[in-house]
Amino acid sequence: MDKAPVSELVCTRISHDLIGNIGAVANAVELLEEGDMDFIEEIKEILKTSSGVLSSRLKFFRMVFGLNNANLSDKDLVEKTTQDYLKSVGNKNFPIILNFGDYSIKFARIMMLSVMIMADVTIKGGEINVFEQNCKLFVNISAVSKVSAPKTEDIKALLSGQKEEYLAQYAPVFYLRDLIKSSDMQICISENEAFGFVIG
Repeated sequence: MDKAPVSELVCTRISHDLIGNIGAVANAVELLEEGDMDFIEEIKEILKTSSGVLSSRLKFFRMVFGLNNANLSDKDLVEKTTQDYLKSVGNKNFPIILNFGDYSIKFARIMMLSVMIMADVTIKGGEINVFEQNCKLFVNISAVSKVSAPKTEDIKALLSGQKEEYLAQYAPVFYLRDLIKSSDMQICISENEAFGFVIG
């Protein structure tokens, strides 16, 4: 798959992930303009929540999909941005918990993309683990978590080249595949946990 379709998939995926909260902000602003103060507390809550989600996701997307970003060399910022992104996509009743072990900052963008993919397949929350071992990055969903079998099978097929289904929901997979190919690394599916990658 060449760069143009990947960029189209990424743009579609980003738009999809932002549009709901943009709509919520627009609706809240419309209510404010109408001057109905009966719902002012609800409007404030909508604006606070939606702006927080938009901010978290935009920061994450800029680091993951943008051009070379100096922030990718700041490990604390990389981890905070990734944690904040997960909070924006998770359900407060079923949070996605991210556990960081030691890893090299050279894996920052690849790690963030991998976590995004893991969040997409996680059902009702769970734990994602990140660590480096023997110069390889491990990103996996712990065995106690549930994952979507159809999505994990699609991702395995896309990464192995057995399938080319150009769906925007899999934009991070195509982007990750391109990054790994361009850096002369390899990616393997980890079978030790519910689902995961070994990259190096």
